[in-house]
Amino acid sequence: FIRACAQSGKPVNIKKGQFLAPHDMKNVIDKARHAARDAGLPEDNFMACERGASFGYNNLVSDMRSLAIMRETGAPVVFDATHSVQLPGGQGTSSGGQREFVPVLARAAVATGVAGVFMETHPDPACAKSDGPNAVPLRRMKDLLSVLKELDALTKRSGFLENQFD
Repeated sequence: FIRACAQSGKPVNIKKGQFLAPHDMKNVIDKARHAARDAGLPEDNFMACERGASFGYNNLVSDMRSLAIMRETGAPVVFDATHSVQLPGGQGTSSGGQREFVPVLARAAVATGVAGVFMETHPDPACAKSDGPNAVPLRRMKDLLSVLKELDALTKRSGFLENQFD
C-alpha cells in the first residue's frame, strides 16, 4: 500500500499507526522514498503524521517527543490533532472523542515545530457522518488557527533548542 501511494506522484500524508514507535516511521518514509525513486518520481512528496498511540483500551495518548523523533525521518511532520483525541470504540459501537483537548494538543504540537496540523471540522459535529466526537466545530476554527499561527511563528523564529542538548 505504501509503495502504491508513493508511486501515485501525489503528496502523501503517512500516518503513524497507533501501535508503531515514532522512530519506526523512518522505515515507512524510506519505503515510500524508495518506491518513488523506483518510479522516477520525486522523493520529497511525503509527510510523517503523528496521531497518538494506543494506551489501554479505548484511549489514545500523544507523546510530544514523538514529533521531534519523527523529524529525524527528514520528512515534514504533521500532527493530527483531532484523531489524537479519538477514543477508539469508546462509545461501545463506535468511536468517541474529546474535542475539548484539540486546542491543547494542537498548541503543544505547534510549539514543537511541526510543519503542519491536520484537523477535522464540521459545522455541527454532532451531525457529522464520521469523527464527530473529535471534530472541531467550524465556528471555532478561525480562532484556533489564529492562535496556532502566532505560536508557529514564535516557535520557528526560536529554532529547535533540543538540537543543542547533546
